[in-house]
Amino acid sequence: MNLRLVASLLLLSTFTYGQDYRWQQRVEYTMNIRMNVQTHQFTGDQKLVYYNNSPDTLSKVYYHLFFNAFQPGSMMDVRSRSIADPDRRVLDRIAKLKPEEIGYQHVQSLTQDGKATTYRVLGTLLEVTLAKPMLPKTKTTFDMKFEAQVPVQIRRSGRNNREGIAYSMTQWYPKLAEYDHQGWHAYEYVAREFHGVWGDFDVKITIDPTFVIGGTGKLQNPESIGHGYEKPGTNVKRPAGDLTWHFVAKDVVDFAWAADPDYTHERQQVPNGPELHFFYQKNEKTATTWKTMQPVAVKVFQHLNTVFGKYPFDTYSIIQGGDGGMEYPMCTLILGEGSQEGLNGVMAHEVAHSWYQMTLASNEALHAWMDEGYTDFASEEALNTIFNEPITHAGNYNSYFSLVNSGLQEPASQHSDHFSTNRAYSTAAYSLGAVFLHQLKYLIGTENFYKGMKRYYNTWKMRHPEPNDFLRVMEKTSGLQLHWYQRYWIGTTKRIDYGIQAVVDNNGSTLIQLQRIGEFPMPIDLVITYKDGSKELHYIPMNELLGSKPVEDKSMKRVEAETWPWVNPAYTLEVKRSTREIESVEIDPSLRMADINRKNNKVVLEALKPYQNPTQE
Repeated sequence: MNLRLVASLLLLSTFTYGQDYRWQQRVEYTMNIRMNVQTHQFTGDQKLVYYNNSPDTLSKVYYHLFFNAFQPGSMMDVRSRSIADPDRRVLDRIAKLKPEEIGYQHVQSLTQDGKATTYRVLGTLLEVTLAKPMLPKTKTTFDMKFEAQVPVQIRRSGRNNREGIAYSMTQWYPKLAEYDHQGWHAYEYVAREFHGVWGDFDVKITIDPTFVIGGTGKLQNPESIGHGYEKPGTNVKRPAGDLTWHFVAKDVVDFAWAADPDYTHERQQVPNGPELHFFYQKNEKTATTWKTMQPVAVKVFQHLNTVFGKYPFDTYSIIQGGDGGMEYPMCTLILGEGSQEGLNGVMAHEVAHSWYQMTLASNEALHAWMDEGYTDFASEEALNTIFNEPITHAGNYNSYFSLVNSGLQEPASQHSDHFSTNRAYSTAAYSLGAVFLHQLKYLIGTENFYKGMKRYYNTWKMRHPEPNDFLRVMEKTSGLQLHWYQRYWIGTTKRIDYGIQAVVDNNGSTLIQLQRIGEFPMPIDLVITYKDGSKELHYIPMNELLGSKPVEDKSMKRVEAETWPWVNPAYTLEVKRSTREIESVEIDPSLRMADINRKNNKVVLEALKPYQNPTQE
């Protein structure tokens, strides 16, 4: 064969593989659901068009049957009764469910392109052997009939929660598991975190006419059912008999809804953004707080749109209906009662998930810190800005320090369900993720950081980004190397601990002796404050960065010092004596570096002691 032709074919195959590496599967759901509000059971017809965009031939597919977790003896039940610190909302409640209170999803029939498949139930999974294997770059159509029972609400999904909401319909339908370059992500529903396939949903829900529904997507038939566009004060006549609500959502990873006969439905418009819908039971516990929260929600959307990137849909619903709060595409279900501060906080957090889970959609089971942590970071900064409060993320730092002191810390890089304690998971996902970002400002500079965050969102939205994707955007934006940082912070439990060992005089110069006590290396911001009130920042780069961050505070002189190699446990900075006398020396006065012992980070000087060379002792 011609050598030039061989080279061309090799180049083509390499290019094709590179292009294929980030392929994504796609789904198109059409579902018709009929709910019986007396028995709390429903039947469903599901048509699913599945696009195999992978380079692989698939002989099996997997569905999630999440409701099956709410049965005595399920993995969720056993895990809750055996873990050292069980979720107080779960405890042993699943084990005590009666047959009419459990949840289940029963598949009655499933065909592929009109031919019967074989399948078996594996707890909260359905393993399906295909009637005909799916070749790469092909599509197939699954037709399913199923029935389900809505469990008494224990965790996220369910009926008749403690605030009296009739139905919180999340994880309610047989949902195809994600398949990507790592293979199938067919995890049993044990406690938390989900992953979904991008696609479109066309859903019709038939229910008692007294119920009002809010959820994912846009309502297609408000006039015909008498819901959705009525003006306050008008007397809208509902059609007789059950109502069929028709919702459509495109380019989302899931579909959720809630229903209650006592919902009040109100709206707010975000300037240059989505229309917000609020569904809640208006009573003495909610009337004031929900009204006050609504303009705050508008401002949260405005802040997130401006700082992190634009929300891609034209509608979003905030619904009373969860146990705490839980995010879904184009909506969230949250607890409705409680303090104003608590309601604002849970609303802002769940709204921010629309950026870091519902639009970017990382695999939160494997990288919960990229979802919960980034969400906590963004929502806290939004509320701090709205209420003119300082942005410190102190709560997340303190949570991390507390976990370190407890001895329970585990690497954040493991699967969310496999942490030994709920505390270790929660702190890793929320606090370590948020600190990861705030500390990143320290590494690359605040301006670079926010440029990178917006660039990350706009580059990777609707593409399931992974940790490397985020890091590469931040490296390209800052010009610095950052993989070492993620490996330490996410992949290990090594700690940052720096201290000032001594500040001494040495023949007209001041020597500042620093010590790296912890195993986690970092560059150092060292601020010298003089007795005349002036300040000077000595920036000590770390060799792994392969560079220096830009000047952040232009009101303070910055002096760039020699690089501190990470292998060296000690470092001496020489400061030429001037007419000014030093009052204090401090490592990282911005408090962005998660140093586990800040007591040795600052020295206030009375008089300089002479330097004594240890080799001369």
